[in-house]
Amino acid sequence: MAGTDAELAAKLQPDVPHAARIWNYWMGGSDNFPSDRAAGDAVAEVYPEIVLMAQQSRLFLTRVVRHLTAEAGIRQFLDIGTGLPTMQNTHAVAQGIAPDSRIVYVDNDPMVLMHARALLASTTSEGVTTYVPADYHQPEEILAEAAKTLDFDKPIAVMFMGVMGYEPDLDVVRSIVERTMDAVPSGSYLVLWDGTDTSPAVVSGAERLAQSGGVPYILRNPEDLDTCFSGLTKVEPGLVPIPLWRPVDADAVGIDAYGAVARKP
Repeated sequence: MAGTDAELAAKLQPDVPHAARIWNYWMGGSDNFPSDRAAGDAVAEVYPEIVLMAQQSRLFLTRVVRHLTAEAGIRQFLDIGTGLPTMQNTHAVAQGIAPDSRIVYVDNDPMVLMHARALLASTTSEGVTTYVPADYHQPEEILAEAAKTLDFDKPIAVMFMGVMGYEPDLDVVRSIVERTMDAVPSGSYLVLWDGTDTSPAVVSGAERLAQSGGVPYILRNPEDLDTCFSGLTKVEPGLVPIPLWRPVDADAVGIDAYGAVARKP
């Protein structure tokens, strides 16, 4: 992990709202600043469901990682754009089922990197958990670093959890996904979810986020998100609102965020 805590702290820019910290605020965390809370409140004012979306995104991650570990036999995870740690992080879920699981987290946020040491200390003795400081626009760099921990001759679950909305060009998003998935072997999986433009309220929320000084988040329609899974075989139930992906709650309802899990043939 690059940089000391002091060097990373100098890059925090607490007066500028940051996506990872705003998301942490919506999830009930404490790793955020007044600027993040102000931006988060501005979005929630016009789109209160954003708090539910944040909570549901973590539940989706938990169900997906459990499925991939317990049912698909995956033991390697590449979690790109992981964000600030909360409860039930990828390594905790995977290693709770298979202690020998290996997880590589990737993020470029200095606060995330400052918290990385705590996550690394909580890994199992049989498994491995590491962090790569990088931007998802640099897949080749990410893959080269991940190869120091993961065995690219064995299946890997690649995860993009709610982060591709920060890239405005869908062609760039598809290129990042394709280049990453091209590098992993047959039997690997892609997990991807993002916010969608499926209600006027969520569109207003995204506009308010940009107005509040946060990095604009591009909402896409589900059909566009579906193109990110081209050439892969989606696991049932396919691309759906994330609370409806294999829910444990019979009363689960959809939200303006769609995701899927797909296997590389």
